[in-house]
Amino acid sequence: MKQTPRPYLLAAPAAVSLAVLLSACGGSGGGSGGGGAGGDAGYVDGATFTLGMSSDPGNLDPLMGAGTSLFTVTQFAYDPLVSVDGETGEIGSQLATEWDVQGTTVTLTLGEGITCADGTELTASAVADSLNFVTDPENQSPFLGTFIPVGAKASGDDGAGTVTLELESPAPFVLNGLANLPIVCPAGNDDRSSLRQATAGTGPYELTEAAPGDHYTYTLREGYTWGPDGATTAEEGLPATVVVQVVENESTAANLLLSRGLNAATVSGPDAQRLDTSGLFSADSPAIAGEQWYNHADGRATSDPDVRMALTQALDLAELQGVVTSGEGAMPSVLAANEPVACPGDSVSGSLPEHDPEAAAALLDEAGWTEGSDGVRTKDGQPLAITFLYQNNLGSSGDAGAELAVQQWKEIGVDATAKAQNETTLTGTIFGAGDWDVAWVSLNVSSPDQLVPFLSGPAAPDGTNFSAIENDDYVAAVEEASQLNGTEGCDTWLAAESSLIANADIVPFAETQARTFGAGAEFAVPGQLQPLSIRMLAE
Repeated sequence: MKQTPRPYLLAAPAAVSLAVLLSACGGSGGGSGGGGAGGDAGYVDGATFTLGMSSDPGNLDPLMGAGTSLFTVTQFAYDPLVSVDGETGEIGSQLATEWDVQGTTVTLTLGEGITCADGTELTASAVADSLNFVTDPENQSPFLGTFIPVGAKASGDDGAGTVTLELESPAPFVLNGLANLPIVCPAGNDDRSSLRQATAGTGPYELTEAAPGDHYTYTLREGYTWGPDGATTAEEGLPATVVVQVVENESTAANLLLSRGLNAATVSGPDAQRLDTSGLFSADSPAIAGEQWYNHADGRATSDPDVRMALTQALDLAELQGVVTSGEGAMPSVLAANEPVACPGDSVSGSLPEHDPEAAAALLDEAGWTEGSDGVRTKDGQPLAITFLYQNNLGSSGDAGAELAVQQWKEIGVDATAKAQNETTLTGTIFGAGDWDVAWVSLNVSSPDQLVPFLSGPAAPDGTNFSAIENDDYVAAVEEASQLNGTEGCDTWLAAESSLIANADIVPFAETQARTFGAGAEFAVPGQLQPLSIRMLAE
């Protein structure tokens, strides 16, 4: 049975990214504040680490959803084939200890003694089965085209312990993608339904209790030795148990951190400032916090490019950025902003439409949207009404930003209604072709190729392109960039991004530091919280 994939979100900085997308792929995640690494307090073994998460991950199948909450819990129970150093961007070992890319052939050699949580050996053919599940378009995994190229085919040689991935064409950042793709063990591949509320991975922890909507409990695995660059579960201070607690309200999460009801949570805005002054440990990772998308589907007001451009010109994006980030952010420079950034540069500042409400109003006039006596524009008897969605874990600053956007749209005659939704509901709405016109959805990845399926290709629900974007200039630039090796194509990748931004297909407007605070614990957050970096502190 097909399942609906979900894009990786970072509406309030927390992660990917990945992924995603998406990616647990960025940021040095250095710590600061009280209880830093190597602090005088020392480490405690056998403790419980409680992580606050703003939304429930829903279906726990790690290959069928890429929302922030699911991607966070996936890290505890599953491993990718390789890792990426959060500071240097260099590829390191994980399930694979050796790798080689020759043209369209990728060969990876698995480490010895790797076992799944159920005790079975991880074989090369089992890895190939997991990869081929993603590459089969019938399965509708959101990671197809994001973390593994479309058309790729995997095979495994159990005798040699090698996995071979054959690509249809060269992929400049193929290993970066594989560093974000969780590998599912045979028990999960044989019965996908079993993964909804259980795990079947090789990761350092195993899910032992699932209480959807409330908490998820993970138990440490003994004998795990195949973490990034050989990290193990024998390290001093690793928690014996991890409890992931669903805490939707950010202020509540902040209070729980201060009272030691939580050991970690991602908090932004005024609550982050409050935690900062308390001296708590924090690990920070840069992330896009504000990214505006339009629904291009037929029948929506935003299917009209003039409406999309007018809605963009009506917004004072600099002011909006300041409000959403509580004055602590900046304008993004690239769409793939997670560290280590594969293609640094600036695709944004020279491409964003300028704030010009008069030009926006004139554009709507030309498009036939006339202003009525009530101040709302109409066309063919239909009001210019838009449904605007944003994620509720942006906190009070997100609410204030949404109110500002609605106010500026109403000033040009647009009847805008803002709706705050949790991550699960929001992704279900936009990816299920639901009722929306504008959405704030922040995709955080480190390499521009990981964004391609979200910015082009089949529209949802048939593909990952949930906005139904069709931009020929972007597609042509992507095709050209994909033929170049690694960073050689960066200028072309950035030009591809610029074509989308200039056309108001996507509007990036805020970047900030995703701040994950720790109480009684320290950890690293290079994009996502890394389970093997957690250390419980004696207080």
